[in-house]
Amino acid sequence: MSVNTIENTQALDEHITALIAIEPKFASVYRQVGTPSLRHNAGGFEQLMRAMVGQQLSVAAAASIWQRLIDAGLTTPQAIDKATDETLRIQGLSKQKTRYVRSLVEHNIDFKALAMMPDESVIKTLTAVTGIGRWTAEMYLLFSLKRADILAADDLAIKVAAMEILELSERPTPKQLTNLTQDWAPHRSAASLLLWSYYGLLRNKTAIPL
Repeated sequence: MSVNTIENTQALDEHITALIAIEPKFASVYRQVGTPSLRHNAGGFEQLMRAMVGQQLSVAAAASIWQRLIDAGLTTPQAIDKATDETLRIQGLSKQKTRYVRSLVEHNIDFKALAMMPDESVIKTLTAVTGIGRWTAEMYLLFSLKRADILAADDLAIKVAAMEILELSERPTPKQLTNLTQDWAPHRSAASLLLWSYYGLLRNKTAIPL
C-alpha cells in the first residue's frame, strides 16, 4: 500500500491550503504563524531511545543524560544489550528508563519496514514496547516517518490551541478532539503543526515537541 508523506515545505504548504479549504478558521492562524518548520529527524532506534530518556524530564536534564549516553557509547541496541543496569544507572538512567530501553532492544523493530506500514500498524508496533505510548508513536510517525495525516489528540498544546480555534467552551478530551477533526483528513499533520505554532503564539513559547 502507499503511504502519504510530507517531504518538504512546498508539500506542507499544499496541505495547509487544502486544510484551510476544509476548515477556514485555519486561515487566520496561518496568517499569524506562517508555514511551520517540519522538524523531520532520521528516526530509528536512537530516536526512540532518546524519546524514552527524555520522558518526564526537563529539556536540559534530558539533553545532559543523552549526551552522557553518547559519550559512553550507549545509544545502540548492541551496546545496551552488553551494558549492565549499573552502567546505565551511572549515566543517568533510572530503573524504569532502563527497563524501557531494554524493552526497545528486545522488540528488535525493523525500522525500514515501518516506512511502508499503515499509520495504525506503526502505532501498534511501537506501543508494544514498554514505555512507548500512543503520543510517542504519533511523534515518530509525524517527525521521523513524515506522515501526512497525524493529529496528536492527547497533546496538551494541540488541545489548548484547538479549543481556541474551534471556539470550544472547555478543553476537549482526546476522543472529542479526534471526532471534531475527522473532516480535516488527510491533512491532519499540517493541522498539528499549525496548532503547535499557534499555541506557541498564545503562550509566547515553543510548543513543538523536541
